[in-house]
Amino acid sequence: MLHRYDWSESSLILEIFTRNHGRIALVAKGAKRPSSSFRPILLPLQQLHLAYGGDAEIRTLKSAEWQGGHVMPTGDALLSGYYLNELLLTLLARDDPHPALFDVYAQVVQVIASEHGEVLQAALRTFELLLLREIGLLPLLDAQTMTLAALESQTAYTLVPEGGLRQTGSEDRWHMSGSQWTQLQASLQDKAPFMTTLRTCAGVTSELKPQLRALLHYHCGVTTLRTRQMMLDIQNL
Repeated sequence: MLHRYDWSESSLILEIFTRNHGRIALVAKGAKRPSSSFRPILLPLQQLHLAYGGDAEIRTLKSAEWQGGHVMPTGDALLSGYYLNELLLTLLARDDPHPALFDVYAQVVQVIASEHGEVLQAALRTFELLLLREIGLLPLLDAQTMTLAALESQTAYTLVPEGGLRQTGSEDRWHMSGSQWTQLQASLQDKAPFMTTLRTCAGVTSELKPQLRALLHYHCGVTTLRTRQMMLDIQNL
């Protein structure tokens, strides 16, 4: 479950990410009642088996079963999970299946439920890269976007929202070497891209984070995502 909204005094509208049908909307009738069997099941970041019906834009939830797995994340891990969900809600159209992305999402949730620090940051960067690639918003990372010229291994390049990957200029604060970008591209093309990209991202998280953040904000049409603002507000407290 990506998000839930109140609908009437006793029901909820759910935004659900499914493996075979993409992002869908469901109404869970009576889910807010104390006696509802949905109440302990409909939690974010948990794998569920759902049955639903109807042919309207918002279908009706019939049943929900928890599929087991990790415990509910807390603290920074929970906020990181909400961040993943916000990206999916903002960038994915409804009823557009992305089974490979669903599998990556499940893997990242497993990581953030058990890891902290650099591993968590590498997992988030990996998800951002694979999400952008899946929906066609990530340029090739082994060539300059405007000219398609191959990258030089020791030259610095910057990923910018409006122009893709380009040679770093005086106005660019963040950059990575051509060899680092090329390694990222190779990891994304691996048969098991999540683990390979996770290992590659681990060494460049601080350089990669602001560049991907700018690209995501550009395509989401915002200056700051809500979950990031929430993190900043909590840190200020």
